Amino acid sequence: MIKAINKLQGLKKSLTASAVALALLSTNVVAKDLVIAARDGIYGAAMEKTIANFTKSNPDVKIELLKLPYANLYEKLVISLHENSSAYDLILLDDTWATEFMKNDWLKELTDVDADFVPAALDISKYPINTGKLYSVPFVGNVEMMAYRDDLVKKHGFDGLNSWSEVVKAATVINEKEADVAGIVFRGAKGNPIVTGFLPIFWANGGKIIDDKGNVTLDSAAGLKALEQFLSLKPLAPKGVEVYNSTEVRDAIQQGKAAIAIEVWPSWVPSMDDPAKSKVVGKMNITAAPGEVAGPAPMLGIWQLGISKGAKNAETARQFLDFITSKESQKSLALDLGLPPTRSSVYTDADVVAKYRWYPSQLKALENGKPRPRIKKWKQVETVLGDYLQLALVGQMPAAQALKLAAKDIKRALRKK
Repeated sequence: MIKAINKLQGLKKSLTASAVALALLSTNVVAKDLVIAARDGIYGAAMEKTIANFTKSNPDVKIELLKLPYANLYEKLVISLHENSSAYDLILLDDTWATEFMKNDWLKELTDVDADFVPAALDISKYPINTGKLYSVPFVGNVEMMAYRDDLVKKHGFDGLNSWSEVVKAATVINEKEADVAGIVFRGAKGNPIVTGFLPIFWANGGKIIDDKGNVTLDSAAGLKALEQFLSLKPLAPKGVEVYNSTEVRDAIQQGKAAIAIEVWPSWVPSMDDPAKSKVVGKMNITAAPGEVAGPAPMLGIWQLGISKGAKNAETARQFLDFITSKESQKSLALDLGLPPTRSSVYTDADVVAKYRWYPSQLKALENGKPRPRIKKWKQVETVLGDYLQLALVGQMPAAQALKLAAKDIKRALRKK
């Protein structure tokens, strides 16, 4: 009987020890050395590709990647970072979130970033912008550009489009003299689409939504001139342009229905040279938006990578951050996925330029790029401005009144806690 009891106790100890060992083994299997919170779509694909390359030379590093839609990513990051959580080590953030994240001290300060990054892209990784400490590294070099039919512009006596006034003149002539070709096309849908098309014109005319002292100055003389210039494009555009979004703009250009697009983004451009999709292969000149009374001011849409303040694995996060933003990785991601780089050297790389003929112009757009106002409530401001811009576009409100009421509502939105 005693032997049986001892045997049973020994078996329990053996089972307990086995269970502990199994638990430890299981913990090792699921343990993550690095947790990355990122976007879905092409951004997630770029992360997956880079993770595969990184772990080849770092086989002991376990990486968990979260691929989330835009709004979900922002919400999860704000909740986690506000609580100083260590849930994420490396995070992908839109440049419009940067001020909030950096001002709230949610990101670790970074040092030792080399000079190959396009300065305008690197400047918005600092807080305060341009002059402050560095808290992120530019990862995706999205920038707004302009596209136009080089053959039609030259045919009607224009040597390029070097100002917004010249854009209006060329569009007017082409609209009058070319059958079945609208002079110009743009996104007129309210909200982000119409604001995105308007801002480079607004900035080039010297407009500021918010000045350096935090005052709302949207309804200035410069702002009115810009809006009147923007509204003058509508008679030169296809019917129904006030509801156009990216699909309609791309179709108008690719099918030869419009000669000038005031707004194109890097992801839109390759299809213009695709014979299966485009009737204007090789005819489109892709360039930075022009200036007016001020210099060119293409809108930036940079995605940045930062290390969260509470990161458990900050050292590994920095190692991966340097790897994914290296020249080699950026070149690979550009060639394989079309992801816009943020390093100057990649834009001038012979292999990359051979595939993307417009990359030297895209680099110029990045170099002259302008960020949206560095305010936490940009989304609310954009919504207000977009609503009033469209009211002016459809003729329900004069330009001056639209700007005045937009400025009033923006002030109200900024005052709210």
